[in-house]
Amino acid sequence: MSSEKDHHVELHRGLKNRHIQMIALGGAIGTGLFYGSATTIQLVGPAIIVSYLLGGTAIFFIVRALGEMCVDQPVAGAFSYFAYKYLGDFPGFFSGWNYWFNYIAVSMAELTVVGVYINFWYPNVPQWVTALAFLVIITLINLINVEAFGEFEFWFALIKVVAILAMIAFGLVMIFFGLGEQGAVGFSNLWTHGGFLPNGVWGLLLSLVIVMFSFGGVELIGITAAEADDPKRSIPKAINQVVWRILIFYIGALTILMILYPWDQIGTSGSPFVEIFSAIGIPAAAHILNFVVLTAALSVYNSGIYSNGRMLHGLALQGNAPKFLTKVSRNGIPINGVFASSAVTLIAVILNFLVPGKVFLYLISIATIAGIFNWAMILVTQLRFRKVEAEKGREDQLQFKMPLYPISNYIALAFLAMVVVLMAYIPDMVYSLYIGPIWIIILYIGYKFLRRNPETKPPHRE
Repeated sequence: MSSEKDHHVELHRGLKNRHIQMIALGGAIGTGLFYGSATTIQLVGPAIIVSYLLGGTAIFFIVRALGEMCVDQPVAGAFSYFAYKYLGDFPGFFSGWNYWFNYIAVSMAELTVVGVYINFWYPNVPQWVTALAFLVIITLINLINVEAFGEFEFWFALIKVVAILAMIAFGLVMIFFGLGEQGAVGFSNLWTHGGFLPNGVWGLLLSLVIVMFSFGGVELIGITAAEADDPKRSIPKAINQVVWRILIFYIGALTILMILYPWDQIGTSGSPFVEIFSAIGIPAAAHILNFVVLTAALSVYNSGIYSNGRMLHGLALQGNAPKFLTKVSRNGIPINGVFASSAVTLIAVILNFLVPGKVFLYLISIATIAGIFNWAMILVTQLRFRKVEAEKGREDQLQFKMPLYPISNYIALAFLAMVVVLMAYIPDMVYSLYIGPIWIIILYIGYKFLRRNPETKPPHRE
């Protein structure tokens, strides 16, 4: 018989297969694509297509490494749990708190650009007011139950998917046939404005930094494993779809944009998707796309509140966070984790009040370095996971093996190391290289402090 105490520490397995698929899809389509791609285009030009292909390959290896572990052991805390179990106390502590920190920065970035999108319709509304309003709304949604989160995320993601597919189809019509009085656009914009690679290989390399921010969120698949009603079926399906998601939704959409409009005329004051359709005289499409990019930002923020609450809950169960964060409401929501994460995200509202319009790049630089820490930890943990399982004689029992193991791990790790080096050459991102080591030191101090607290004790390795 379960006690009241037990009842309040259990998450509910309320996410259906369709929820998992759309959460995985929605996590990879957000502000990085709809807003951050404008900055990437300025760095690399039409070759942004190649940038996303390279970054997408690395991301595929990372989520497959995570998927191998999550399918075998679908637990709360995901890669934080695995890092603790296979690498040790501090790696588990670091992995969980760093993921939380990463998604806090991502959530702040999403709130920041929500104000930009609202200003497309209502230019006089202060961005901080918009950020505060949506912070409250999305937090309340996440406090209902996990099914409510899943339903909202399903529809948020579906809007993005349908809109991008429609935009691609619409763009193809304009490219090959034209629309109204405007003739067929053709393909010349890919090479007539300084060439396909106008800033050379160096521009291509620098663009990879912002491209990697765009992919932040795909690891959310692992967080959902503890609340999936059939993780051994839904998680592999969602992860395998990463390949065609990248091909269609990133490379496909950006290829259409690069063909439709000269890359060097795209600004950075709004979504390039909205700018382009406004510039070519299709205002209705611009309004529709602005609604889409708004829902995209809210979708990723919705996912951020969800994942941050679960990560704090998982950390608390491990003894790596204060015990009050283990509290789960009767509806299966880690209520204190959600409130704590939402409260910290309020910093974005304050930043938008103090320095409106200057926050986004600073936030994505922090999110990118934290994301790289997460991804590197996943790859290293999976190397150890596979070795341990092989020693136990269980390697053949793994249902969702990492492809090209271990070569793929080392390729992806080398790629991430290269991105960190490249961050030093982008003025708005270089300071995150100082924040990274400081953040590691802060976490180590926090780890040592928490371990001295008699109320927290390390989780048990199996």
